[in-house]
Formats: sequence, structure tokens, C-alpha cells
Amino acid sequence: MSEVIDGTSDVFDDAALERPCGGDEPLRLMAVHAHPDDESSKGAATMARYVADGVEVLVVTCTGGERGDILNPAMDRPEVKADIGKVREAEMARAREILGVGQRWLGFVDSGFPEGDPLPPLPEGCFALEPLETAAEPLVRAVREFRPHVMLTYDEKGGYPHPDHVKCHEVSVEAFEAAGDPERYPGTGDPWQPLKLYYHMTFSKGRILALHAAMEKAGLESPYGDWLKRFEEEGDERARWEVTTRVPCADHFETRDQALLAHATQIDPNGFWFVVPLDVQREAWPTEDYHLARSLVDTELPEDDLFAGIREKVCL
Repeated sequence: MSEVIDGTSDVFDDAALERPCGGDEPLRLMAVHAHPDDESSKGAATMARYVADGVEVLVVTCTGGERGDILNPAMDRPEVKADIGKVREAEMARAREILGVGQRWLGFVDSGFPEGDPLPPLPEGCFALEPLETAAEPLVRAVREFRPHVMLTYDEKGGYPHPDHVKCHEVSVEAFEAAGDPERYPGTGDPWQPLKLYYHMTFSKGRILALHAAMEKAGLESPYGDWLKRFEEEGDERARWEVTTRVPCADHFETRDQALLAHATQIDPNGFWFVVPLDVQREAWPTEDYHLARSLVDTELPEDDLFAGIREKVCL
């Protein structure tokens, strides 16, 4: 398992990352997420699949999730609320162990999810209010240290309109475009240019419709009724990005679910995430899906591998 990278230590072997062509250089994947638990609900089976294939995987977590609600009734206790930051840190440690990934905290403060009409202002000092270059600097540093070939993040709407998810998109694009430029972000390490940037398409309309139909076929109650109503109301608004890449990873759905359960404050074991049986999921939709947003290598679409076009360039 890859070791944890925190903000102050270099635990990946720099010499190993600079091996000349000769059969030893690993492929490297970086997944950038807003909060602890996001890595387990978006792309977790993909990461577990690539870890099993020998790829080095690093999760970058932008905030500590300090303002996240407690969504599991069993964890809604005063002592948990009083120390929510430390609790979520421990949950993240367990999840990364289950997934077999490295992880790095960027150290920003959760912005919370504003609700109301009008929306209240975001709290001072939160991640979403940080200037772009301030928020992107530690991610550029992480990219230059880890040297990923592929990066994963959210689209410009954040997957859903949480201000931290939107900011995560912004800093990910900034880091992808800046990390290879020696003139930008001086003092953050030697330049490194990732080759591909993907957006998560976890909750695509096609996937939800397929799972809904599979549940009905199995004679089970589908949890997606409200989703279908929203699809009708929103029309094609949700279909801004097409799915370009479907990564087969059904063998790792159970690992994904175990990682989700590790985030006990956020995930109710009797809740939405586990309504659809794994055998139904594997049959109806055995992939996790992405949109290829940037590529510096030639690749043919559709893809079934995040490293398509890269494997030929990296010595394995």
C-alpha cells in the first residue's frame, strides 16, 4: 500500500519516481476531492482496481470536512459533534487503508453547504473563499511531488453545487495546467505535466436509468424515483459532459462499499448507498464512468482505461 503523504513530509521515494526507462516506472493516478468521504463515493472502485493492477494512487483531500452534517443517526452524538474534525480524519485513515491508496490533506477549512433564500454568506476563511492561486499552490506542490500521469476531479459544477466541490474543480484545472510550467508557482518543486484530466460522471442519467430498470426487473423497490423526476424537470441540463471512458471495476464494488462505511458520520449503513444489491449493480452497470476533459496524448474514444494512450509512453 502507498504511504500517506501529509503536508510536511515526503514519503514517496523520489528516486523511484525518477527511474529511467527499464521496466520499473509505475503508472500514477491522483484523485482530487473536496472532503473526506468524497473519494469513497466517487471513483473508489476505479482506484481499488488500479491499485490491484500495481498503479500508485494518491487521494488529495482539500478540506477536513469540519462543517459536514452527521448523516448516520448512530453517530449523531455530542462527543462526535464536539470533535468532528478528528473523527473525520480517523474515518479517512480507515478508508484509505481499505482502498490501498496514499492520501494528502491540503489543509483548507470546509465551507459548509449554504441553504436558505437568500443564501447566507460563506464563513470567513473557508476553502471556497480562498484566492485561486492560494488554494491551488499546495495542489501544484502535490502534483510536482507525486508526478501523476492522470488526474481525476469534478466538473465545473462540482458534480453538485457545493462550494467546496466547485472550488475543487477550479484548483484541479489550475494545477493540471500550471504544474508543468517552470515559471508558475516557484518554490513548489520541479515541473511535472500530467497527461490526462478526467471529470467524474458517477451519477450519469444512463447509469441511474439502468439501475432503476434493473431493480424493477428484480422485483425490488428502486431508490431512484426522485432522481427520475428531476431528470424530467431538468431535461438535458445535466448532460453537459458526455461519458467518454468507462472503467470496468465491478470486482471492486465491495471494496468501495467498505470504504464508504468507514466514513461512519456521513454514511448510514441502512441508507441509500446500499439499497441496490451488488449483484444487481454488477449486472446492470459494471463500470465507473468519466469524461476526458484534457489530454496531451492521443487516445481513441470511447475508452475503457484511464491510462489509454499513456501506457505506450511510460516504461513499465
